Amino acid sequence: MKPRAQLLDFDVARRQLLDFAAIPTAQGTVGLLQAQGRVLAQTVTSPINVPGFDNSAMDGYALHIADMSAVPESFEVVQRIAAGQTGAALAPNTAARIFTGAPIPEGCNVVVPQEHTTESNGSIALTQTVSLHQHIRRKGEDIAQDDTVLTCGQRMGPAQLAMLASIGVAAVNVFRQLKVGVFFTGDELTEPGQPLAPGAIYNSNRYAINGLLKQLGCEVTDYGIVRDSAQATRDALQQAASENDIVMTCGGVSVGEEDHVKAAVLALGQLDLWQISMKPGKPLAYGKVGQADFIGLPGNPVSAFVTFLLMARPFLLKRMGAADTALRYLTAEAAFNWPRPDKRREFLRVKLERNASGQDTLQLWPNQGSGVMSSLAWADGLVDLPAETQVKVGDKVQYLSISDLLNF
Repeated sequence: MKPRAQLLDFDVARRQLLDFAAIPTAQGTVGLLQAQGRVLAQTVTSPINVPGFDNSAMDGYALHIADMSAVPESFEVVQRIAAGQTGAALAPNTAARIFTGAPIPEGCNVVVPQEHTTESNGSIALTQTVSLHQHIRRKGEDIAQDDTVLTCGQRMGPAQLAMLASIGVAAVNVFRQLKVGVFFTGDELTEPGQPLAPGAIYNSNRYAINGLLKQLGCEVTDYGIVRDSAQATRDALQQAASENDIVMTCGGVSVGEEDHVKAAVLALGQLDLWQISMKPGKPLAYGKVGQADFIGLPGNPVSAFVTFLLMARPFLLKRMGAADTALRYLTAEAAFNWPRPDKRREFLRVKLERNASGQDTLQLWPNQGSGVMSSLAWADGLVDLPAETQVKVGDKVQYLSISDLLNF
């Protein structure tokens, strides 16, 4: 009897997988509206100051107070300055009606919100004390000219795109979009909308993996369902590898007689990593087919989803040129017992909820099976539980937010 291969430690596997990820070199320039999800290929510095001039942080009045120790009872309003306009210099102890974002006139040393004043016969009186330079946004206060605003390897989200627009940058140099080809193996798979034959299941993995890849910003080619045939699997793998940077599959990397993907990878290329000491997700595989990377996800829906988030996603990010691939942990209190731990490292589906005492605790989905997709639709996070670790109500555990993993 052939001895069972020893499972690879989760952290070791994750480090090895990242080591296999080649940092990209191909670059191109895209406009900001096309840059969502892309990775910067060069550091960006600001060509201007933001704001470009001293301006009002409030709708109210710009004052020139000659002596802060003897603030006048009232100020004559001598002009009106809207955003986009430039006012005249203020004489001592006069005021200008001013609006948010409007340039501060020469002589102004205080802006007072309109709700802190009363107005009568063209003059205003203050209803609250004021301090020197209050509510004045200074030139370059947000960003100074030549400041570094974004660095090479940073992914572009809405906040980053807005930052670039605020300094007048219309296009950025980014790494080339990663091309990923996907297919799904199994005679039992059926597309949604079609009737289910006896023993068949709907192909939920197709929609999960396509969505996850597109959310990362990958260019996805979907080769659909490949039936359980050694030749069909080899043909699909060869085609996908010739047309993409990465080939990703679901199913077929375990040890069953109908699991043809592993054999096809070994026939066409090499397998460098297989079977991880994690639950769910043990059959995860990595290798090369020609010039393309190969990632084989497990066929069970939860296993595929979890291994994508924890293993494939950081690999893809590094291949896209992203500098940050770290998992960001939070510590939270368990509201459940886990008395029978596994020999493998476990990732439990949980939800962060507030209990009757107002404390945030982690609730556990009762069925943690690797085929229970309802657990992922319900959960907002994963508890990362070391092997052989029991949990009792009130224990502090390590928690990974799924929304954090899905976004950046």
